Amino acid sequence: MTPTSSASDPGLARRLGLTERVFAGAKSRRLVRVVEDALALVEDKLAAELSFADGFATTTGRYLYEAGGKRVRPMLALLTAQLGDGVTPDVVEGATALELTHLGSLYHDDVMDSADVRRGVPSAHSVWGNNVAILTGDLLFSRASQIMARHGERAMRLQADTFERLVLGQLHETVGPPAGADPVAHYLGVLADKTGSLIAAAAQAGVIFSNGPAELEAPMTRFGEAAGVAFQLLDDVIDLSADPDETGKVPGTDLRAGVPTMPYLLLGQRSDAASVDLRARIDDGVARIADGANTDVLDRPLADLREHAATDATRALAHRWSTDAITALDPLPDGPVREALTRFAQAVADRSS
Repeated sequence: MTPTSSASDPGLARRLGLTERVFAGAKSRRLVRVVEDALALVEDKLAAELSFADGFATTTGRYLYEAGGKRVRPMLALLTAQLGDGVTPDVVEGATALELTHLGSLYHDDVMDSADVRRGVPSAHSVWGNNVAILTGDLLFSRASQIMARHGERAMRLQADTFERLVLGQLHETVGPPAGADPVAHYLGVLADKTGSLIAAAAQAGVIFSNGPAELEAPMTRFGEAAGVAFQLLDDVIDLSADPDETGKVPGTDLRAGVPTMPYLLLGQRSDAASVDLRARIDDGVARIADGANTDVLDRPLADLREHAATDATRALAHRWSTDAITALDPLPDGPVREALTRFAQAVADRSS
């Protein structure tokens, strides 16, 4: 059966980079118009908050915002707000603050990873240099904190706790696993902090800012963190895509910069000759790039990794985390919100299918 009315409108699904089925269920498809209308309010609020007294700061602060974005975090906050009073001005402000936090983290991530492209445009540090990119990220973090401060101690604690986890995740990624630690377990902890914490905060914020049931905050946190890990694991797969239009980045950006991803880590657990050889070729390419070689020296090894069983295993791991996210929804009442969140968790693990 073909969905009718707003459920057949693929606009929101395209913007999220997921699939139309997030809002395709009989119970949840009525939510698509509610969420789209609320996302328009968040966009208006983002545009207003990304205006600073300094014209140059406004230019740099709006740069990645104007390049687009999935708005996954605001969407989740708007969805879980339906468990309380629905979309209120407070919910819009909370969703805006968390999206600004995410946006600020992108400026910093691109500096840390030496990424040349973000959202299909040159990264901010490629345009203005590292110092301006870092300061712009700091400025967005500050504006997000100002918004949260208008909503009292609970909101500020959510913001501060989330920001701490974001920083710790980046720190742990930068220094790598300690001696004797399992690299895969370490990396999953990095994903939980760097990606899962902010998605968890968004899911939790919808309940908090809408005066929803307090007993649903913890399940929403567990859901968001697990969905966030699944989301990032699939990003690791998509990062290997041969099509830059799918990623908005050069294929293999992370590995070319020497940043381990899950397919690479799982490859390292294999002892067969072909896997050992592929790992050695990737390591050699990364070392040559660090010494000044062109990044295309990794084109063939990354293409081989894309077709390797380690990448299939990463997809399977993403599905397991997606299942964990769905299990966390057990305390929620049956209805459109639970259905949409279930479909969201399924979709984030199926984006490359």
